[in-house]
Amino acid sequence: MSTSQTLGGATRCGRIIGPSLDKIIKNAAWRKHTYLVSSCKSVLDKLESLPDDFHDPSSVVSGLAASDADSVLQPFLLSLDTAYSKVVEPSLDCAFKLFSLSILRGEIQSSKQDSILFKLVNAVSKVGAIAEEPIQLAVLRVLLAAVRSPGVLIRGDCLLHVVKTCYNIYLGGLSGKTQICAKSVLAQMMLVIFTRSEEDSLDVSVKTIYVNELLTFTDKSVNEGSSVYFCQGFVNEVMAAGQGSPFPPPDVIEILLQNPETETVMTPDSPSFRGYVTNGEGDSETGDMSKMRQDAFLLFKNLCKLSMRFSSKENNDDQIMVRGKTLSLELLKVIIDNGGSVWRSNDSFINAVKQYLCLSLLKNSAVSIMSIFQLQCAIFMSLLSKLRSVLKAEIGIFFPMIVLRVLENVLQPSYLQKMTVLNLLDKMSQDPQLIVDIFVNYDCDVDSSNILERIVNGLLKTALGPPTGSSTTLSPAQDSTFRNDSVKCLVNIAKAMGNWMDQQLKVSETVWPKGSQVYASMDSNAGQIGELEGTISDCDSQPDTTNPEAYDASMLEQRRAYKIELQKGISLFNRKPSKGIEFLINSKKIGNSPEEVASFLMKTAGLNGTVIGDYLGEREELALKVMHAYVDSFNFAKKDFVEAIRFFLRGFRLPGEAQKIDRIMEKFAEHYWKCNPGSFTSADTAYVLAYSVIMLNTDAHNNMVKDKMTKADFIRNNRGIDDGKDLPEEYLGSLYDRVVKEEIKMNSDTLAPQSKQVNGLNKLLGLDGILNLVSWMQPDEKPHGASGRLIRDIQEQFQAKPEKSESVYHTITDISILRFILEVSWGPMLAAFSVTLDQSDDRLATSLCLQGFRYAVHVTAVMGMQTQRDAFVTSMAKFTNLHCAADMKQKNVDAVKAIITIAIEDGNHLHGSWEHILTCLSRIEHLQLLGEVSPSETRYIPPKKAEVDEKKALGFPNLKKRGSFQNPSVMAVVRGGSYDSTSLVKSVPKLVTPEQIKSFIANLNLLDQIGNFELNHVYANSQRLNSEAIVSFVKALCKVSMSELQSPTDPRVFSLTKLVETAHYNMNRIRLVWSRIWNVLSDFFVSVGLSENLSVAIFVMDSLRQLSMKFLEREELANYHFQHEFLRPFAIVMQKSSSAEIRELIVRCVSQMVLSRVSNVKSGWKNVFTVFTTAAVDERKNIVLLAFETMEKIVRDHFHCITETEITVYADCIRCLITFTNSKFEGDIGFNTIEFLRFCASKLAEGGLVLNEKIKNNTISALKEDSSDTHSFTDLDEQVSYWVPLLAGLSKQASDPRPAIRKCSIEVFFNILMDHGHLFTRPFWTGIFSSIILPVFNNIRSKTDMLFEESVDSPSSASLENEEPTWDSETSTLALQLLVDLLVNFFSSVRSQLPGVLSILIGFIKSPFQGSTGSGISVLLRLADGLAGNVSEDEWTEIFLALKEAASLTFAGFMKVLRTMDDIEDFETVSGQSVNKDDLDDDSLHIMSYVVSRTKKHIDVLSQIVEVVSDLYRKNQFSLPASHVDILADIFSCIASHAQQLNTDTVLRRKFKRACSVLNLTEPQLLNFENESNKSYMTFLQDMVTCNPNVSKELDLESRLVSECAKVVKIYLKCTDHQQQQKHKRQVLWILPMESDRVEEATARTSLLVSSLEALCSLEAESLKRHVSSFFPLLVDLVRTEHCSPQVPYVLSNVLKSCIGPILA
Repeated sequence: MSTSQTLGGATRCGRIIGPSLDKIIKNAAWRKHTYLVSSCKSVLDKLESLPDDFHDPSSVVSGLAASDADSVLQPFLLSLDTAYSKVVEPSLDCAFKLFSLSILRGEIQSSKQDSILFKLVNAVSKVGAIAEEPIQLAVLRVLLAAVRSPGVLIRGDCLLHVVKTCYNIYLGGLSGKTQICAKSVLAQMMLVIFTRSEEDSLDVSVKTIYVNELLTFTDKSVNEGSSVYFCQGFVNEVMAAGQGSPFPPPDVIEILLQNPETETVMTPDSPSFRGYVTNGEGDSETGDMSKMRQDAFLLFKNLCKLSMRFSSKENNDDQIMVRGKTLSLELLKVIIDNGGSVWRSNDSFINAVKQYLCLSLLKNSAVSIMSIFQLQCAIFMSLLSKLRSVLKAEIGIFFPMIVLRVLENVLQPSYLQKMTVLNLLDKMSQDPQLIVDIFVNYDCDVDSSNILERIVNGLLKTALGPPTGSSTTLSPAQDSTFRNDSVKCLVNIAKAMGNWMDQQLKVSETVWPKGSQVYASMDSNAGQIGELEGTISDCDSQPDTTNPEAYDASMLEQRRAYKIELQKGISLFNRKPSKGIEFLINSKKIGNSPEEVASFLMKTAGLNGTVIGDYLGEREELALKVMHAYVDSFNFAKKDFVEAIRFFLRGFRLPGEAQKIDRIMEKFAEHYWKCNPGSFTSADTAYVLAYSVIMLNTDAHNNMVKDKMTKADFIRNNRGIDDGKDLPEEYLGSLYDRVVKEEIKMNSDTLAPQSKQVNGLNKLLGLDGILNLVSWMQPDEKPHGASGRLIRDIQEQFQAKPEKSESVYHTITDISILRFILEVSWGPMLAAFSVTLDQSDDRLATSLCLQGFRYAVHVTAVMGMQTQRDAFVTSMAKFTNLHCAADMKQKNVDAVKAIITIAIEDGNHLHGSWEHILTCLSRIEHLQLLGEVSPSETRYIPPKKAEVDEKKALGFPNLKKRGSFQNPSVMAVVRGGSYDSTSLVKSVPKLVTPEQIKSFIANLNLLDQIGNFELNHVYANSQRLNSEAIVSFVKALCKVSMSELQSPTDPRVFSLTKLVETAHYNMNRIRLVWSRIWNVLSDFFVSVGLSENLSVAIFVMDSLRQLSMKFLEREELANYHFQHEFLRPFAIVMQKSSSAEIRELIVRCVSQMVLSRVSNVKSGWKNVFTVFTTAAVDERKNIVLLAFETMEKIVRDHFHCITETEITVYADCIRCLITFTNSKFEGDIGFNTIEFLRFCASKLAEGGLVLNEKIKNNTISALKEDSSDTHSFTDLDEQVSYWVPLLAGLSKQASDPRPAIRKCSIEVFFNILMDHGHLFTRPFWTGIFSSIILPVFNNIRSKTDMLFEESVDSPSSASLENEEPTWDSETSTLALQLLVDLLVNFFSSVRSQLPGVLSILIGFIKSPFQGSTGSGISVLLRLADGLAGNVSEDEWTEIFLALKEAASLTFAGFMKVLRTMDDIEDFETVSGQSVNKDDLDDDSLHIMSYVVSRTKKHIDVLSQIVEVVSDLYRKNQFSLPASHVDILADIFSCIASHAQQLNTDTVLRRKFKRACSVLNLTEPQLLNFENESNKSYMTFLQDMVTCNPNVSKELDLESRLVSECAKVVKIYLKCTDHQQQQKHKRQVLWILPMESDRVEEATARTSLLVSSLEALCSLEAESLKRHVSSFFPLLVDLVRTEHCSPQVPYVLSNVLKSCIGPILA
């Protein structure tokens, strides 16, 4: 083992100290350093004897006793005191090792100057003055190691002294290497000290400083070669030297960290230097802080004071001072950059920043040194990032002073200074939360400047550059750099807003449940999004909960609105003060009292001082009161007169008008004298003196005044003003001196003219409209100049205690805040991006602008700000220059790419902006198509891919060779148009030039950068859009497609094709969304399908077919109607289109779709049948036949598919088939259709039905469409409900005007009922009878009602001849027979329908058809026969009552007809005399002919009724109940009475005879009708008396019979004129023969008389005996009467013999 390894003994410290002492001994000068050498040797000897395991916590050397520690370290003190480099170096090296390895430990402070460690550190610091680089570097190593050592705590002035040593080495370093090392060591010390203070611990992990970062602002010139690498290694070595060494024991640490002791103030000879502050000054500020924090606080405060040192007036250019100031600012920057939460939570540190650092920044703002300004900006940026939550007021002051005053200087800026500010803003803009916080805390604070608004406006000014015609100091390169950097800042601000918004939305998604509509409530405060209790996140993203106050967007909106309105009032005041005050009072921004207005004028920032002075000097009542209140608000007590004036005038400038000045100063003097009554004799003195002082101030400080007032002049001018006495000359002289020395003026200069740059902005690029959209902005504020006066004013603000409202720092996480930020910034952004993009061709600048557009669109779109979003998108679309392709450049192609990117990334929020984007894509395709195909091929159908590839290979110049540019449409594209033009095609009067063609072809080549993939990607990406966005996308695409198709000369189908593709992409969306999409597409397809352009319409319908085929691949669940909505365009176009080709195409398309997807068709059947129904009545036969063929296939092969759906679908099918029967084209279509209906009935009868619950509900509504009476269908059975549409359809065909169709329909209708009626329930029978079957016979009843029921006043030929088509007799008879058969066959189920059937039969009997009466009777008999054994008594009653009603209606109707002849003249004619036809007019003849015809029909009807009734009672005469007999008797009686009434009307008979004679007609057989009626009545009574004696007796029918016989005899006697002879009571000498007409009548009545006499004979004897008295006189008269027939006397004799004789006997 070598000697050096054994020196120092066994202790740990000895192994380090021993070799160093040995080296000192060897290097020392023996004669000069004898004491040093002996001391070293004694220590070496001592170390040999010390044990290695001794522990003494109080010892400063680990492993040694406290008593031995001082002696061991004493040689090092001696060696350092020698200042001999050869012995100093080993000592420094040993000290470095001892500190690095934590062997030395203890607290080092000035209060313990006897401590060996204090002496050691002090000695090391002293040798730092040795002008040798190795020594200085070694000193730096030792000091840094001492500061870094976890066992050593250097405190107070000792710490300051250590820093001073490094500071001095930096300032006096012999080389750049040494200086950089010194700066690096200082910076590393700051990290160590302040990291320990953060953690409040000695054992902390400290990062190593990066030397390169320290050279950012200064010392670049001293960097010599590899100095940086050396220094970095130097620091790394020192920091790594102690790693791995044991940490001091806990008891040692406890001693170090015990409660701090107050240090004494350093003595003058203590190690300190100018500018440092001792620890004793900070006792009140540090309070109860720990030792480490006290030291950090002291060091920070002293660094701030060092940074505020200024050169003396004698040595204004002190480079050492500047370097020292710069170094201190750099160290402060390091401290703030690496500061932690303690700076935001510890009041002492916060106050230190406010009082010292902010003051340093303030004072250094007056220094015109670039490095200092850069450091100011860097420190300010760190304060913004880390401490903005506790420096709200200070930042609000620094922003205008440091940033805005430079930013807003456009004409004469310092290049480096402004670049520094732009770099600062660039860093700011990369912190999204910082941007938001600035706006919330300043732009929304009434008492703060609109910082963010001024930033964006300042950036806009810089981006636009100096106004045209103005002079500037900038070179073109500098101006370009400014423009690009300002645009970059605006881009980053837009990006920051978007990033912040996206981050907040992600947070809100974790807070709110999925599916919540994040964007739905952006426009209202009620539904704010994800509003979290905010925490201010500074640079390290740590929450700061000391001051921040989170509040919601509604509160922010109120504050912002209040501020904006207040600023409006301020602006108005600065222009028209009275109007401004009125506005502010009315808007309740200030009170209406003079005191409140005065307070507003005094305290409100932004008011123009000159305007305030003018307002205060006004004579108006309110202004005068305000001026008095303003003056009275000052407290001039104990203030000097000049100071009082200066204090009074600091808030405004006196007006120029003497009278106004007089009023103001008069009030000032009065108030001053009131506050200081002993100052002058009266207020007049104060007034005159005040006025004189103002005059002196103007005279002394106005450059226009050449002959200045002297002191003697001033004194002379003020003689005798104190109530006739003179004021003391000394006093006036003092006033004069002070006024001349310091001008009386306002605190700040707010009178500078405002920049005019923005006023000319509207002229650029036509941006008037864009800038008009920007919300009201306050006028530009004058940037503060860094003058001494300004610094003093701001320093006063720092010292003033801020109000609570100003000190509260707000934060917000509600993204609604972005709406207000965007309202401020979107206008400047849009203007900057637009102007730059238009004026610059620099790729970097245009790329930045396009990025800005993208970010702006993103944030405005997500926030739902439609106007702003559309403005950005529209501007981008215009900058694509696609509307003027000949002028296109690379930047325009980049704009196209940017638009495509926006469409893909922000498609969910574009909404109305989609139209602009899709228009651009359409124009791109148009331009590309011009280069690929000839113009004639660009119109309707896209070319085949092979053709496109071939023409691409030829290149765009091939267009020129083919002469395509001679095409007008292509020429218009080459020439270009406006962006807003709906079509690029315009007629132009002249050809394009070769240069335009060449440019156009070159620009088409530029578009090759945008391939089909990019275009198609936008449309393919539509399937990723949300439900709202896809609807907006489709709407916009429809609009663009419509504009393409409506082009008169160049229609295209690009967007239409993409529309179909988009529909394909999105067809798998949920039904609700797809339904909304299809509502838009449906209207579009209908509109285009009805286009006059046939080719376009055909293409659209074919596209619709493709979509429908794909859509029908999906099955539809029951009770949905999506297919119905999807196929609706086919039906609408089919109904409205005037083109036969389109209608035929629709029929073919629908046929193909249905037949190929028939199993999937559900609700779509309705529109399918609507199409075929429309086709059934088409004018083109081929369309009708094509539709019918499809219907045939559907019905025959897929009938079950129809019945599987709703009943309404089945009803539509039947309606469609019925419509085919009405086709005007002759052929088998109608009959085949009816047979299909029979086929449908057969299918229904098979029972193969698949029903659902909705059928029941829909049945009623379905029947309402087909029948007018649906009340009886409320309880329909599900299975039979399908029969209703079928039967209702056939029933309608029963009224078809074509006899064959009508007859066939009736037969099929009743055959279906007969064949399948057994499936029907009784309620269903009831329903179809009342609603379907019985209405079929309305033809019969309507005809009968017309003839017998309506009131006929004057029948005309029109009413008789031009009647609507009704059934003929044959059809009616057939229908009635089928009806009766149906009733008889299903009588048990339809018994209740008997009255209705009877009504129809009676109506038919009454009808005027030839033979209808007989047919009706036969049918009625058929009904009676069929129901003979099944009809109940009540039902018979109904039958008989129906007959009675028919007869009664016949009487009433006929009597109305007879009354039409009342106006015809009646006169008798002699027998054989001819009647002259000329005696009657045409109307009379027509009426008589009509009445005669009606009379004959009437007689026939009544006769048939009599016959029917006779037949009915004969079949059941033995069993008829009394009620039936009574009804029948009434029928016979009323008919007989009616016949007698007609026959006995002689006037009527004469008119009939006359009419028939004139018209050559046969007369109505009234007499025969009367005879037959009476005979039928007598026969009925006789039969009832004979066959049904009980009923006869009950109803006393014998009396009726006798009365009827007596009536007949009387009529006969009247006919033979017997009664006339008796009446005149003349003696009959002979009997004259009867007249011929009487003979005829008597002959006609003979049979009736005989029947009546025989009826009397048939009565029993008792009956005859009862009634003989009533008819015997009539028999006697018969004996005396002349008879025309021998039968009468014969029968009469029999009556007398057989009836009367026995009675008399």
